[in-house]
Amino acid sequence: MNVYFIGIDVGTQGVRVVLLDQKGHTYAGAEKVFPLTEASRLEQSPALWWDCCLLCLHEMLDAVSGSIHLEAIQAVSVTSTSGTVIPLDKNNEPVHNALMYSDPRSAEEGNLCRQLSETFNPGGYTGFNASSGLSKIVWFVKNFHEKVERIKTWVHATDFIIGKLSGNYRVTDFTNALKSGFDVACATWPAYVHEQLPVKKEWLQAVVPSGTMIGKLVPELARELQLPQIQIVAGMTDGCASQVASGAVAPGDWNTTIGTTLVVKGVTTREIKDPLGRLYCHRHPEGYWMPGGASNTGADWISSGFQDQLPELNKAAEQLIPTSLISYPLMQAGERFPFIAPGARGFAPEGIDKNQLFAANMEGVAYIERLSYELIEQLSGEKVNAVFTAGGASNSDTWLTIRASVLNKPVYKCGQVTGAAGAAIVAAAGSYFNILTDAAKAMTHVEKVVQPIPDLTNSYQSGYQNFKKKLVEKNYI
Repeated sequence: MNVYFIGIDVGTQGVRVVLLDQKGHTYAGAEKVFPLTEASRLEQSPALWWDCCLLCLHEMLDAVSGSIHLEAIQAVSVTSTSGTVIPLDKNNEPVHNALMYSDPRSAEEGNLCRQLSETFNPGGYTGFNASSGLSKIVWFVKNFHEKVERIKTWVHATDFIIGKLSGNYRVTDFTNALKSGFDVACATWPAYVHEQLPVKKEWLQAVVPSGTMIGKLVPELARELQLPQIQIVAGMTDGCASQVASGAVAPGDWNTTIGTTLVVKGVTTREIKDPLGRLYCHRHPEGYWMPGGASNTGADWISSGFQDQLPELNKAAEQLIPTSLISYPLMQAGERFPFIAPGARGFAPEGIDKNQLFAANMEGVAYIERLSYELIEQLSGEKVNAVFTAGGASNSDTWLTIRASVLNKPVYKCGQVTGAAGAAIVAAAGSYFNILTDAAKAMTHVEKVVQPIPDLTNSYQSGYQNFKKKLVEKNYI
């Protein structure tokens, strides 16, 4: 008999829920979108999130009520944006709207948090900036004095939905707590957080590994949704949930998502300490580490004149590769990973046609991906064994072939790589499977494996060296 798991993803522009079985098959889903405005990039209503969650849950469960046994649904977990925080009062009602990760108003506080963490807890997380939860908490305390006395608990976006489901708002997970100052290596809140900053110790939550059971579905919700009191399982941030959905959860497994930017996330047995801050590490629920980094380069260049001709351009590129052209399609000023270069600018050869530029840009992003994995192997002392992939770029077979040949590794195109699916896998890990790696192995699927082509690999070896030489000439590396 099948058993089922619910995943909830609260994103910047909407809510998505899915229902997966223990083999990872999707039985139903629902989605509600809310408009993204300048105001909603700064603050959003947690009540709106919850209303959308309830609507989605009702819609999804109504869709499957005649085809599956609802009593076979075992657990639910949640994912949401990293760095989004909410102050709650003694009744667990928001004292203020959620401060979104994309709210830049706490830049000054981010600098303060970074300086204090480097001084008082240099072995912990020190990469604070305006998008960090701790920065936002400090900013709020400094700017809303009249509301501070009402605060009982600071929670993350994931925690608010888990609290609504379970009634327990006093627990968060390692991935969400990281950017709020929690030391994931020592599994404690460092003293500087409440001694050097205007943060009360009693505001801080208990922190558990993702996949830990937090409670049961509150009775009134169970009755409303016609569900048993299913288990409520500690979730994780959206980036980590997408990594889980890709299947990259065992040591040596890595995932590259190429959307607007290129993001790499993987698993190592030891924490990566990057003195330059290009990478930072989440804690894997099984005690491993989940390092990640994000480039400013990715696939956003496609929207600049290529979007309307993608089939034709991909077909032309297939005949042009390897091009021997050196291109770096950086669309904004500055790079943050795999190297930090505030002065970095994109470049491309002059006098080439659109087809050549399209192919060269795909190769340039593949070179950045290879540089990323070389950095990771250098810093970790561990091998990158497998590269899973997701994002819009994975829909191009030509680009997959380029990347596999540049990396000289097979590239595994993943199936359903969404935050909601990752949350459902985490729910299964905490209720049905023993560990996350078992859940991911059973519930994720590879759509295709793209092998490196030896002739291309040989050509790209020299192309990659020329690409690095160009970066050195420009003082980017």
